[in-house]
Amino acid sequence: MLLALFRLPLFLLLIGFSGLIMLIPAVYAGVLHDLHEARSFFYSGILTLFVFSLIAVAMSDTGERPRALDHLVAVFLTFTVLPLVLALPFWEGLATTTFLNAYFEMVSCLTTTGATLFDNPDRLSPSLHLWRGLVGWFGGLLMWIAAVAVFAPLTLGGYEVTARLAPGQSGSHAGRIETVSAMRRWQRGLFALFPIYVGLTLTLWVLLLVLGEDSLAGLMHAMSVMSTSGISSIGGVANAKSGIGGEVVMFLFMLFALSRLTFSADSGAVKRDSLWTDPEFRLGILIVLAIPLFLFMRHWLGAYEFDELQNAAGAVHAAWGAMFTVLSFLTTTGFESSEWVTAQGWSGLSTPGMILLGLSIVGGGVATTAGGVKLLRVFVLYLQGLGEMQRLVHPSIVIADKGGTRHIRRQGAQIAWVFFMLFAISLAVVTVILAGLGASFEDSLIMAISMLTTTGPLTQVAGEAPIDLIAQSPWIKLVLSAAMVLGRLETLGIIALLSPELWHK
Repeated sequence: MLLALFRLPLFLLLIGFSGLIMLIPAVYAGVLHDLHEARSFFYSGILTLFVFSLIAVAMSDTGERPRALDHLVAVFLTFTVLPLVLALPFWEGLATTTFLNAYFEMVSCLTTTGATLFDNPDRLSPSLHLWRGLVGWFGGLLMWIAAVAVFAPLTLGGYEVTARLAPGQSGSHAGRIETVSAMRRWQRGLFALFPIYVGLTLTLWVLLLVLGEDSLAGLMHAMSVMSTSGISSIGGVANAKSGIGGEVVMFLFMLFALSRLTFSADSGAVKRDSLWTDPEFRLGILIVLAIPLFLFMRHWLGAYEFDELQNAAGAVHAAWGAMFTVLSFLTTTGFESSEWVTAQGWSGLSTPGMILLGLSIVGGGVATTAGGVKLLRVFVLYLQGLGEMQRLVHPSIVIADKGGTRHIRRQGAQIAWVFFMLFAISLAVVTVILAGLGASFEDSLIMAISMLTTTGPLTQVAGEAPIDLIAQSPWIKLVLSAAMVLGRLETLGIIALLSPELWHK
């Protein structure tokens, strides 16, 4: 029966699954005696499952066999159309907001962006917070599996700098054979990664509970860390009861977003011999260590006259606050450490928004839930720049492939640069559109980077004052929703959707 479900279109399966997970907050709201929200989620879930069953019966055994690019279309529809379904119980349960606001919230959660219109956590009930966390967690799981089943075969999502095929092309052109392998990739990805994803989430949740965190807040933070969504029911990690111990545990689990090798050895084109030889992981660790070191050097060079900061305890707290926040924004999670204020005071930077914006643009590892340009592309561009400088000194030098570079294709740097320019163009276009719709230039730039890198909390911390997203016009919210989808699928993925191969049988 389970294998028969995989014969249905992928997008239809995701709708059915969304109907099932609606029952979780329905039960939770019922336990809390919030009958209105319980009915909202229960009725929405039953209606979704009913419609799914009718469509599934109508489309069963139709002989339609999707290709690899069709699965990319399904992922695109998941991030654009599925939030309409997910927003229904949220809109009905809250009952004090517009459907557009609910749709924006669900797009933000599903794309693991984490930008919220409801800055005050008290406005949302526990069941609505749980629903936001579940949608974000589900979006992270989807990206884990889609990396193997969709982006790797099409050489997208960072695989294009290592694969031999051109971006957007599948490795098989044999029609039916390609279809079978595509569906099997989804099955293998689900069966292999789902237990790991669930196990890591539950492990982190239990550790946070042991450290004194509330059950709902601990679960929300565990799901947010694994999906890099940055969704919280208490306004962030700084308000958590688990304290520094909880941050240390979350820090360790954020490392899974630096490289796929941290949770799976099956990385396709980017496979390495070990984690410590993986350039993404090593570059990520280097950034996490280098930025706090820079902040400390700035303190010693420019802020040493403040005697109240000259103590060992303050130095340790500042160092930890900087390391946690740097890793959080590098992985596009967006949590601020409770000691980030100490780090700001120690460095003398009252609003280090440029640093956080830059970290989010760099992003995490390929085939993880992190957004941004991705560490692998940055590493490839670094190698290209290093090689060009060597050629300036030795024009006839022959640079041999080393352990960390032998899987990178010859045109990898060129494709990485093309992606970076496409990202810059997308950033410029979104910023101009937002400014044209009435937002200030600074707010437009922050919102554009926040959405394109799927780092929603940037809107609250990158500027001198938090951006009030709920006060933005409906057109701005629609543009931000489109930018979140673009940032999640990446520009090359959208271009691949326009490939003639997709529309010719």
